[in-house]
Amino acid sequence: MRDVLSGLEERLESPTSKGLAHAVSVAIRDGVLAPGDRLPPIRQVAQELMLSPTTVSAAWQLLARSGAIRSDGRRGTTVAPANRGGERYSTALSRETGNRLDLSTGVPDPALLPDLADLLDRLDGPIAPSSYLDDPVLPELRDILLADWPAPVDDLLVVDGAMDALDLITRTLLRAGDRVVVESPGFPVLLDLLEDRGVVVQPVRLDHSGPDLDDVAARLGRRPAAIIVQPRGQNPTGVSLTPTRARRLANLLAPTSCLVIEDDSAGDIASSPALSLGAWIPDQVLHIRSFSKSYGPDLRLAALTGPAPLLAPIRHARALGQGWTSRLLQRALAALLTDPQSTANVRSARAEYARRRGLVTTRLAEHGISVPGTDGLNIWVPVRDESAAVLRLASEGIAVAPGGPFVVDSRDGEPHIRVTTGLITSGHREVADAIADAASSSAWSAQHR
Repeated sequence: MRDVLSGLEERLESPTSKGLAHAVSVAIRDGVLAPGDRLPPIRQVAQELMLSPTTVSAAWQLLARSGAIRSDGRRGTTVAPANRGGERYSTALSRETGNRLDLSTGVPDPALLPDLADLLDRLDGPIAPSSYLDDPVLPELRDILLADWPAPVDDLLVVDGAMDALDLITRTLLRAGDRVVVESPGFPVLLDLLEDRGVVVQPVRLDHSGPDLDDVAARLGRRPAAIIVQPRGQNPTGVSLTPTRARRLANLLAPTSCLVIEDDSAGDIASSPALSLGAWIPDQVLHIRSFSKSYGPDLRLAALTGPAPLLAPIRHARALGQGWTSRLLQRALAALLTDPQSTANVRSARAEYARRRGLVTTRLAEHGISVPGTDGLNIWVPVRDESAAVLRLASEGIAVAPGGPFVVDSRDGEPHIRVTTGLITSGHREVADAIADAASSSAWSAQHR
């Protein structure tokens, strides 16, 4: 204990709760404190460092909210295990190789993407940027995007995909200990990111129209810093926010200071029209639209809009790091968005994804299995036993994603699997029959086939 207290004293730059919390964090980073180590009692820390017990208690609360320490019963307060990060996403994608049909990935069908090679050959003008000081957003792309945005906005940023936007937003506008409302089930990478930021995740349920308003109202009583929603083709459920639900949700959020982060990752492959709560509460909304699923994952492009006071710190953070997204890629996207053949390809892909989804869900309904949502690449299938369903389908050469990583607490609600119907090119009836069979599997039956 004496060594720990000496280590904290050496690192204490200011006699405040934040100063002490910082000293503990640095001590953990420097190896003075290791995961599982017990912290001295509050009164002892206060006495040795000449702080008030209230100051030490407040510091401990800050550290607990950030996930750095935790109360461990009779052992007292201990240093939390190191955050390994990415566990939900790696679990969702963990699968055996050699499956004849991999429906676990949530990615678009490469055959339905526009031909980038042909388009790049037709780009006019110099390919290389002329200066580090050029506008970070290609002016022609800015005009194209703003003309087709779901709510009036003044300006936008172009970033390297939706997750880059979410990383920038959470890094600049959220703090450890903030409460953030999320849809459950939701995207595992987002949940991993929020956990890494040290925020307190507050789940809300989804129904056929979007986030449950009663759940949201209950969460607002805890004064969350932000709510994150996928407005259409929600991953994993395929639920799209209806205009009526969007308006009611905006009315619910309007009296609060809660930031609204909209992650339109489905983008142009969604059958539902684009919409944004920014139409009603523009000062609270950051809207992200990704072009990866519609025009190509390797483009790694998304656009981010919001009011100037919210965009300013994000723009500043990006200027200190990457600076801008490749203008060559921006030129490619501008060409794709205006090329008649490319836009026709995206319209065809949108219709084909809807057709594939409809064929599978219609057949599942004949088996008495109802899935939520009507849009996007994936379906969210209720099953008797999650592990058994995944194993049963794997035995038939079909890989699907287990549902656990997609929910905030896998102990809540009935088990599910996520199936990427957007990758089923043929045999929809047979695949749906296999899914229905797996949905009723128990652990015993899966292991004794």
